[in-house]
Amino acid sequence: MKMNEEILRYSISLPAPLLKELDALVKAQNYASRSEFTRDIIREYLGRKSWSDSNREATGVLVISYDHHEGELLMRKMRLEHDSKVEIICTNHIHIDHHNCLETLILRGVVRDIEKFSANIKGLKGVKFSQLVRASVPKF
Repeated sequence: MKMNEEILRYSISLPAPLLKELDALVKAQNYASRSEFTRDIIREYLGRKSWSDSNREATGVLVISYDHHEGELLMRKMRLEHDSKVEIICTNHIHIDHHNCLETLILRGVVRDIEKFSANIKGLKGVKFSQLVRASVPKF
């Protein structure tokens, strides 16, 4: 929350078993209060919802692992990176073992372009794992 931001209160009614589950989650995840937990759930929902607008600017993190000895994989991957409409802000590359690499790519661009780029990378022969983390920066 921002300093001097007005805080409004509201109440919510829950069945006892649901409240018990909520309290267990709050405790298990070390939240200071139900309110903090609820704010995070709302932010997460709004963040996911923001990705439903395919024309919206967004930021995401693509996590991939691949066998760098797989044929033309590195050239195909590099071609996709250079030809993409997506801006690759930063990459992190580590060697897991003699054959396998793990890479993260921080991406910025239009939602549809990020998702298309991610799908193209995922489809490359030799890519063993690929997951797009759809990040968002709440407006609130």
